[in-house]
Amino acid sequence: MSTRPIVVVAMSGGVDSSVAAALLVEQGYSVIGMMLRLWSEPVADRANRCCTPDSVAAARQVASILSIPFYVLDARNIFYEAVVNPFINDYANNKTPNPCISCNRTVRWGYLFNHALAAGADFLATGHYARLNPSNDHSFQLLCGIDSAKDQSYVLHVLSQPQLRHALFPLGEYTKQQVRQLAHTLNLPVADRPDSQDLCFVGASGDYRSFLLRRAPHTMVPGKIVDTDGKVLGIHQGLANYTIGQRKGLGIASSTPFYVLQKNSANNTLMIGPHADSGSHQLFASCVNWISGQAPEAPFSARVKIRYKAQFLPCRVDPLSPTAICVRFADPVQDITPGQAAVIYNGEACLGGGIISNELNY
Repeated sequence: MSTRPIVVVAMSGGVDSSVAAALLVEQGYSVIGMMLRLWSEPVADRANRCCTPDSVAAARQVASILSIPFYVLDARNIFYEAVVNPFINDYANNKTPNPCISCNRTVRWGYLFNHALAAGADFLATGHYARLNPSNDHSFQLLCGIDSAKDQSYVLHVLSQPQLRHALFPLGEYTKQQVRQLAHTLNLPVADRPDSQDLCFVGASGDYRSFLLRRAPHTMVPGKIVDTDGKVLGIHQGLANYTIGQRKGLGIASSTPFYVLQKNSANNTLMIGPHADSGSHQLFASCVNWISGQAPEAPFSARVKIRYKAQFLPCRVDPLSPTAICVRFADPVQDITPGQAAVIYNGEACLGGGIISNELNY
């Protein structure tokens, strides 16, 4: 009987998860490939781009090449309830969500993680670009991947110590270019497949606006565009079409560029103003997860990302409760967007993060 550790690899048919599986096979693990079938609209040309028939076929082909078992799990219901429905509700409440965070929290590192452990696996591995650093006390730090352009620690800030103890990220020490080269070297047929997109469930076009128009038309009702004094400057085409800090596409002729400052659902108005009015010295975040499992007791200096592709910003983090923080900046920061995650770092270590709120929310 084999004593090799068993690892379930979350496969998608893409190059990252395929190379992750291949590396683990090379390292001597007993590897099982599992793919999630996710919700999509019941129209043929709107299949979820993370699990199209072509993607399933590609993942199955890779599993065959690697001589590992492969299974497809039906996660459509939980994906809709945990990712799609909150996505619609957030836009209805003038937030701009990142559904990948919800998916990692509840679907990949919830449903799939629990399924893997229940099936006897020792680990769940994914193709995320992130690293783990074990400590002497048997806890784990989540570190950025070495490829700063592909680092995905931001969307993994929701993980806990029990999950990290059973997690593997085989690609954390590689760049994307190296991963594609490995795929060619290993003769994997997915070596040149394009990267997957974040909004996997909105259809082939990737247009979330069309998706919301179909699924939540109440988020697309036109209304007034006003300045900070309440003067009407134009008509917007539905608050969900705009995000905080947006400059283009406002349809306002002016010698001075305008930026989206606020979205007010109570009166369906979009407030815009000059760049000087678009920054803030602080943000609030709630639903905070601390990867260590313990919330800091005192304010501390750190770095923060306020969007997945944003730059690191120096900040001061003030814990308000175990699950709420205030993040303060020396200089005003633009594009602080409710619904996005504020993720806190100490150097390359991801400490955790929470969802940006309009106001203090414990």
